[in-house]
Amino acid sequence: MKRILFILLLSVIGLHGFAQLTLQQIHDMARQHYPVIKQYQLVSLSKEYTLDNATKAYLPQIKVSMGANVFTKMVEFPVQTAALIGDTKNHLLNASVQVNQMIYDGGATSVQKKMAAAQATVDENQLNVRMYDINRQVDQLFFSILLFDEQLRQVKLLQDDLALGRKTVEGLMNGGLANASDLDAVEVEQIQANQQEGSLLTSRKAYLRMLGLFIGRELSDSTAFERPTPLEPSLADATQRPELMYFAAQSKLLGEQRKMLDVQLKPKLSAFALGSYQSKVFDFMKNQMLAGGLSLSWNIAPLYTRKNDLKQLETKQQQIESEREAFLFNNRLQNEQLRGVVDDLKEKIGQDDRIISLRENIRAKSSKKVQNGIETVNEMLRDVNAVSQARQQKAIHEILLLQEIYQIKNINNN
Repeated sequence: MKRILFILLLSVIGLHGFAQLTLQQIHDMARQHYPVIKQYQLVSLSKEYTLDNATKAYLPQIKVSMGANVFTKMVEFPVQTAALIGDTKNHLLNASVQVNQMIYDGGATSVQKKMAAAQATVDENQLNVRMYDINRQVDQLFFSILLFDEQLRQVKLLQDDLALGRKTVEGLMNGGLANASDLDAVEVEQIQANQQEGSLLTSRKAYLRMLGLFIGRELSDSTAFERPTPLEPSLADATQRPELMYFAAQSKLLGEQRKMLDVQLKPKLSAFALGSYQSKVFDFMKNQMLAGGLSLSWNIAPLYTRKNDLKQLETKQQQIESEREAFLFNNRLQNEQLRGVVDDLKEKIGQDDRIISLRENIRAKSSKKVQNGIETVNEMLRDVNAVSQARQQKAIHEILLLQEIYQIKNINNN
């Protein structure tokens, strides 16, 4: 209910009023906007219509028929008999109403209802599988934007460092310890930093547009995204994945189809009533007739194909089990690969702080050496860039770690 209220509120006031968008909010909006969502209602309606039709199998079946027949003289009576019988006609007009009431159908109606419900469950779970993949696609865009944001922040720090370096060089020029080429070297680095910033902003805009298509909203350049909380990778398996529910639903449908094969071999009992009116062919005939009774039918034709029908169902079940085993295997393999990546990134992040600290010490010493005239400006700029690269590496590692952890969460649906 909270998710629905959020989406309704969002459609009214727009995205510009939100300070930050979370990953869960993006998931909710993407699911609501994805065209497949409309098919859930269609599946429900189809199930409702099929169940309603199956229920009507026990309603009385009324058949009305009328006919007109012309024929040649069928019987030649002796004169004496013909006088007793009277006139004969060579045409017949008739009308009848027959009512059939099913009493026992061998359980066919009950199984048909269960098959309709099972088929609807299969269709719904198939849609769930398609909808679930949206999370993966949205996650890729979301974490890419977070990565752009972090890289932009690091570029801003580099620009600040270069601006400070420029002031240092300008001071040295006033003291005769630097020349115009040193200042040019700093400016080149500033221009390259600005170019990097421009490229990141352009890429961010492109990803914002793609994410906006998923959620059905226009995302402005000022839209901010909240970094998800770091989680420990879950060791749970993929028992909650919609694919497994889809496989289970398919197996249940095959079970109902197996029951239908049994039902086809059972007899059916119905009652009937018939009322008819016809013109007289012979004068001694009556115009009306009433009839009623019971009808027992038993069709043994399904016996001819029963063996092959059962084998077909068994083959389909084996195919489902094979697909299920392949899915679980690939899921376990993907889990192991991602956990290896997570462990590697954690180790790198543990070393990143030390690398940054060492690079900052080198840069500080380099700046002093330049001021003392024992090191060139180019060497100082090299150390400034090295600090920036170390910071960016840590930022990239942190975002990638988050992305891999949430990918593990996504593939296990926990």
